Amino acid sequence: MIRISPTLSSRLRQLHRLLVPLAAVPLLLTAASGSLYSVLLERGIDAFWLVKIHTGRFGPINLQPYYSMLLGVLTLVVIASGLGLLVARGRGVNRARSVDHL
Repeated sequence: MIRISPTLSSRLRQLHRLLVPLAAVPLLLTAASGSLYSVLLERGIDAFWLVKIHTGRFGPINLQPYYSMLLGVLTLVVIASGLGLLVARGRGVNRARSVDHL
């Protein structure tokens, strides 16, 4: 069994707290712009500027060539850090239960 030290677990939590807001912003922006564009298009409004935001073009900043890869990597990093915390927490709970039964 792999043991995770309290300091490593604390560092994982800090890293996760830093990464989630950074990853959430582009993910939420992409979801919101895509949904809003669909709703507006159904009403006969062609807000093409939302498609540009949805694909990573933010005015003078053009991330379109990298945006989908960036979203994918951010999603995987947040999932991995969350799973790492979940596994560390589960191991801590199992150790506490095994000590209680002794």
